[in-house]
Amino acid sequence: MKIALVGYGKMGHMIESSAKALGHDIVATIDVVSKDAGVVVEAGDYDGVADAVRKSGAEGVIEFSHPSAVVGNLRALVPLGIPIVCGTTGWASSEEEISALLAEKNGVAMRSSNFSIGVNMFYRIVEEAARLLSEYSEYDVAVWEAHHNQKADSPSGTALEVARRVMAGNPSKTEMVVDAFHERPKANELHVSSTRVGSVPGTHTVFFDSPADSIELTHRARSREGFARGSVVALEKLVSRVNSGSLARGKLYGMSDLFD
Repeated sequence: MKIALVGYGKMGHMIESSAKALGHDIVATIDVVSKDAGVVVEAGDYDGVADAVRKSGAEGVIEFSHPSAVVGNLRALVPLGIPIVCGTTGWASSEEEISALLAEKNGVAMRSSNFSIGVNMFYRIVEEAARLLSEYSEYDVAVWEAHHNQKADSPSGTALEVARRVMAGNPSKTEMVVDAFHERPKANELHVSSTRVGSVPGTHTVFFDSPADSIELTHRARSREGFARGSVVALEKLVSRVNSGSLARGKLYGMSDLFD
């Protein structure tokens, strides 16, 4: 497959290596900062991004840019009709808009806060654990994460998805709190705390605590290579399933659609 990379920072370079290892061609690398990108565009020049992708002849796009740019990139890329895999987080409030644009333009895209296979298995384990323990009111639950000090968003999209899975399994938790508490937490509040330090690629822990004991579920990434490889595999599967008709155009998909 011919793949265009929108965002050519650390993750973009890693995705390039993974894609080539899996036998794909990188036909365009586009960025606003990285001087070694094939195409360097001005910040906010979303038409320039789309034009570079169009001219490259890409059959698929992987977007790993920045929360401030992702929605603009998607608005420009969706009308091209090329399948898009988006790993940039921090745009949940615009998902409805992008879904409507995909339906209008007959595009297709997949978004995930984390394309790692292990993380996506962790989501399911957490949701099932939350469901099991929700029957026992003595168990409270909280989420904690740690990431490297270069990460732009806090909490990360992965932490928010973990929290959503906890809330899906435990309906007594109806409100997510991501800031520090300045009073006693309410029983319906789920605390999601974040640490930014050093070069940590990503650690996520869910705590279930009772007066008698504690249960901790942790996913600890050893490197970011799993994220990169997973995004390429996601694009492979997305294109394959759209071409076979098992996934329809005009929709925004998630990793769970690949597993299901």
